[in-house]
Amino acid sequence: MKKIVIALSLLLALGLAFGSFASAKMIRIGEFQIVSHPALDNDSKGFRDALAEEGFVEGKNIVIDRQNAQGDQANCAIIARKFEDDRVDLIHAISTPCAQASAKVSKTIPIVFSSVTDPVKTGIVPKLGKTGTHITGVSDRWPITLQCKMYQDMLPYVKTWGTIYNPGDINVTFHIKEMREALKSMGCKLVEAHVSSSSEVMQAAQSLVGRVQAIHITSDNTAVSAFESIVKVCNENDIPLFAGDRDSVPRGAVAAYGLDYYLVGYTAGKKAARILKGEDPGQIPAGLAAGYTLWVDLKHAKLQGAKLPRTLVAKAADRLWDEQGNLAKGK
Repeated sequence: MKKIVIALSLLLALGLAFGSFASAKMIRIGEFQIVSHPALDNDSKGFRDALAEEGFVEGKNIVIDRQNAQGDQANCAIIARKFEDDRVDLIHAISTPCAQASAKVSKTIPIVFSSVTDPVKTGIVPKLGKTGTHITGVSDRWPITLQCKMYQDMLPYVKTWGTIYNPGDINVTFHIKEMREALKSMGCKLVEAHVSSSSEVMQAAQSLVGRVQAIHITSDNTAVSAFESIVKVCNENDIPLFAGDRDSVPRGAVAAYGLDYYLVGYTAGKKAARILKGEDPGQIPAGLAAGYTLWVDLKHAKLQGAKLPRTLVAKAADRLWDEQGNLAKGK
């Protein structure tokens, strides 16, 4: 009888130990982005903070394997395959190439995408809303036509705009088409410079000198990753530079009417937390990001020779830096 009691005690102890081990199991998340720049980096931070708010804290009960494709779309497939082979519990795909690679490689691991312009046209999900698949996420589709109109109102004397982008990024081609049509409707012309890597951005910017009166950079990750190169050319040649993401304003743009990419990632993180708590990703709606605001930097405007209607711009801006670079409005 004594032996039976001892045996049962041992089994109970082992069971408790196993239960503790199981409950302490770390959740593994694979996260990757096409390239590093402030907007996508803020997306990643927002994702992580949202998870922490929901009880999923890195180093405590989750491990995040972060990867960067370094601007090479071929690397996206390699990283997606790595996550599939590692059997991570969830994939966070930041940018269209990463989301496309994940959707192609992984058919069962839940995927949450973010910073993707058009997840339907790019074949990532069949529709927005409840996708009925193992994929959900947040689209950062930009209001290109509204941006063009706003920037044109700031510089009504500009009739020729320039842009730099990678034509291999299908999302960007959607934006460029819309930009082209919007400017044409306003009686303006768009001059395009193509790049395939960030190392080509400086030369592309230089090719626009003397051909354009202002430059508008859209959602192209290749151009945005080398934004300082464009800023240098614009500063040296009095070419006003506008962006589509707000994080590019502190880097040297005159203005940007765009999204807070921290909130894009934060929204994606909330969706990821629901999945980790047991919800079906196909029943968690994929949708558009919200929260567009106007940031203006008068110091950069002065450096680039932009003749802005300053009173009007100062009133419209949600965040404004003065000519000395000090934050004069917003927080």
